[in-house]
Amino acid sequence: MTPEIAVKLDHAQDRYDEIGLLLSDPAVMADQNKFRALSKEYAQIEPLVLNFRAFKQTETELAEAEEMMADEELHDLAKESVSDCKAQLAQLEIELKKLLIPKDPNDQSNIYLEVRAGTGGDEAAIFAGDLYRMYSRYAEKKRWKVSLVSVNEGEHGGFKEVIALVEGQGAYSKFKFESGTHRVQRVPETESQGRVHTSACTVAVLPEVNSVDSVDINPSDLRIDTFRSSGAGGQHVNTTDSAVRITHIPTNTVVECQDERSQHKNKAKAMSLLSAKILDAEQAKVKAEQSEARKLQVGSGDRSQRIRTYNYPQGRISDHRINLTLYKLNEIIDGDLDLVVEPLTEESQAELLTQMNQ
Repeated sequence: MTPEIAVKLDHAQDRYDEIGLLLSDPAVMADQNKFRALSKEYAQIEPLVLNFRAFKQTETELAEAEEMMADEELHDLAKESVSDCKAQLAQLEIELKKLLIPKDPNDQSNIYLEVRAGTGGDEAAIFAGDLYRMYSRYAEKKRWKVSLVSVNEGEHGGFKEVIALVEGQGAYSKFKFESGTHRVQRVPETESQGRVHTSACTVAVLPEVNSVDSVDINPSDLRIDTFRSSGAGGQHVNTTDSAVRITHIPTNTVVECQDERSQHKNKAKAMSLLSAKILDAEQAKVKAEQSEARKLQVGSGDRSQRIRTYNYPQGRISDHRINLTLYKLNEIIDGDLDLVVEPLTEESQAELLTQMNQ
């Protein structure tokens, strides 16, 4: 363990003890906002401190075992203890470094999920529908709420474009690796010769902005139009101008929401999506400048990057960023997306750990 990491861990332990005392202070307990903030910080620090204490305890046990090796009668037993302690220390050090990795501030955020058909015509739209169902089933397994924001259906099924809000703790942390181009290889239902076609869809994952006010949008820069919804929602939606389209003129960013019956609710949802898009564009520009010298292998968020291929004839999914190949296409398409998400998360953590050790 480097001295820098040891210092960070000592500071975390001191802060943990300090918060523990503050949480028992009647004045703090009376201030609900302060108590809530301190409780959250305490819960965030606790796993790190408990691991650090286990590490120090194991260091003590290792020193004692090494002293025991001087005793001939206890030598073999002590040698085994030394080996066990060293293995445990190595594992605890890895866990501590993982816990020290800076957290993505958006990891706990809700997300806007956008799936768009790309090259491939009707088959691409059908594939976009398959991807949206995969994500919806995955969200359902996580007990997250999925609500449609905007839908443009394909002529023969699926979607030309579908945008949804996924609400649930940690949604962004699981979906953030999905941004990019997804490619499918299969025989379309309309293909009479049985030939395999290749089609593509793009996926964008945007963290929901906690407050529209946190993004500086001048109301005079907006053009707001209302129109009749063309999607599902019942007769009432289709007979009133409840759908809303907002254009941010300086960036030519256009969003629309047609899912709610109320024009007011649609406008609020559209403004939230617009804020997420503008913030994402600003952050992408900063990331591009920062990563000129070194592009991150995982989670770059580049929409043009081909990230994954779904090969139906072989029942295979390949993630090209980490050279991952799984012959579990049916399970993943049915919503078992953790089979892909977890290796991507591990690779991202390994890359960040490598940076910490440099």
